Amino acid sequence: MTDLETRPAPPRADALRRAAPALLGFAAVRALGLVALALWSGARGTSAHTLLTARWDALWYTRVAGLGYGYEVRLPNGDVHSNLAFFPLLPWLERLGAAVTPLSYADAGLAVATLASLAAAWGIFAVADRVHGRRAGVCAVLMWAVLPVGIVQSMAYSESLFTALAAWSLYAVLTGRWVTAGALASLAGLTRPVGAAVVAAVWVAAIASFVHDRRAPAADGAPAWRRALGMLLAPLGAAGYVLWVGHHTGKGPLGYLDVQAGWRNGFDGGYAFARFVGATFTSFPSALAGVGLIVGVALVVWLYVVCVRQGQPLPLLVYAGVVTALALCASSYFGSKPRLLLPAFPLLLPLAQALARLRTPRSAAILGGVAVASAVYGAFWLNGSGPP
Repeated sequence: MTDLETRPAPPRADALRRAAPALLGFAAVRALGLVALALWSGARGTSAHTLLTARWDALWYTRVAGLGYGYEVRLPNGDVHSNLAFFPLLPWLERLGAAVTPLSYADAGLAVATLASLAAAWGIFAVADRVHGRRAGVCAVLMWAVLPVGIVQSMAYSESLFTALAAWSLYAVLTGRWVTAGALASLAGLTRPVGAAVVAAVWVAAIASFVHDRRAPAADGAPAWRRALGMLLAPLGAAGYVLWVGHHTGKGPLGYLDVQAGWRNGFDGGYAFARFVGATFTSFPSALAGVGLIVGVALVVWLYVVCVRQGQPLPLLVYAGVVTALALCASSYFGSKPRLLLPAFPLLLPLAQALARLRTPRSAAILGGVAVASAVYGAFWLNGSGPP
């Protein structure tokens, strides 16, 4: 139902036992992906460890952990790439991990991502199990694991950490734990700019709950002050960092937008992405890629429409909608859009439901085949020239 209906969560021990098949399956898929990456990298003479911990965004995060903010690179075309574009929670955890263990910043980031990916898988299961049942929950986790860009879940990137915080914040909303939901949303806002999607989900759900209470008091059994406190906590992380960047750069509250502009990144409603797709039709080989992009975007939009038609809970619809809009309507880094969509796990729930209706051998065969293809693609992708 799109109207918010909350009920208490099960005891933690029972919840872990219930999620165990999903977590074991997720770990197996991730192990397969890492084996494929190691074999492919070994054949090419590259280091799988370096690809996972010390290239592209992972390198920027470790620089923040080791050097703090203020590092920037000036490109020949005049663009300025500042590490202020990267939100601080992952670097903080990398620094903490390196302080309390023998790990380097990079390896601490990999450890954080590994643990966070398991937490994310558990959170996705908890949400899907609550909405559609245990079997659909297992299928949702496995489908998230076998996504073509699933190898990012094993990198020292912030996607796994963000997805874990987002999933558990949404679960807290669904179970009426508003203060927890707000606190986790605040942490998500310290992780990635798309933390705004979690904040929006908490706020819209809380407002809907207040409106529902006017018709039927105490709809979720939570005192109004808890919902209000959750709403207050939710934006603190993102707002705090953005305001700090503005103060640090001397450019005021919107200084973070200037930082993103230095990376040629912003929100243009999808205009630049549409131009990029259109430009692929200038030759036959690239036209095939253009068709693939159009099909991919159409699939994402169709899945969201199905989510709405199936009556997913309101916070899931708001969260998935904002994540999708921010990913598709950003003005740069078009090759990274699949990765930016990785946290939008509610889009997978209709497919998880369909898979859950199949007999176990058939669903296992489908997931197994897709897992192998995803592992091979991930190894190929990371050994390519551009960032994921």
